[in-house]
Amino acid sequence: MVASQMSHVSPEEYLADEEQRLVKHEYIDGAVYAVASASDAHATITFNLPMLLIPHIRKQGCRGYGSGMKTHVPQRNTYYYADFIVTCDPRDRETDYFKTHPKLVVEILSPSTEAYDRGKKFETYRELDSLEEYVLISQDRVLVEIFRRNAQNRWELYTFHGEDELELASIDFRCPVTVLYEDVIFPPPAPEPPATNLQTP
Repeated sequence: MVASQMSHVSPEEYLADEEQRLVKHEYIDGAVYAVASASDAHATITFNLPMLLIPHIRKQGCRGYGSGMKTHVPQRNTYYYADFIVTCDPRDRETDYFKTHPKLVVEILSPSTEAYDRGKKFETYRELDSLEEYVLISQDRVLVEIFRRNAQNRWELYTFHGEDELELASIDFRCPVTVLYEDVIFPPPAPEPPATNLQTP
């Protein structure tokens, strides 16, 4: 994220200005940060995900939103743009430009944001009592990590890769994890370092 040149702004000022901007910005306790553009792989996964999930969650009376919808974390005075969220809470139908009660939040990892998505952003999302699963999707390999809240209010990590069946318990959804990566063009593997011939005296 890149900090804006704007000085400290209120949530009301941010929400009013954001609707006029060409570039999306996240709001973190008075500071405004530009959101980076997406790679080919990131955009492809972003397309595949709602195609898989929305027909399923509609049957449950839930709604899914892509990266154009803000997630509000009032406990941290923060608005994020997640890559995908699912909410089943009727209160979220009362707000047009942000949602406050998601049960599922998905972030697609990028090199520039991965550390933040795993750290501070996850810490902030955990303040949402409604949140049941936080999903991190790698874009350079088939790997999905799901942090799931258990009955003791602790977060457990579940990892899916290769030919695994992906399970999103919060919405009772399952599919092969590879389906999520359909049409994704992965970067070539890094070249092996050259061998060194060490001669002993």
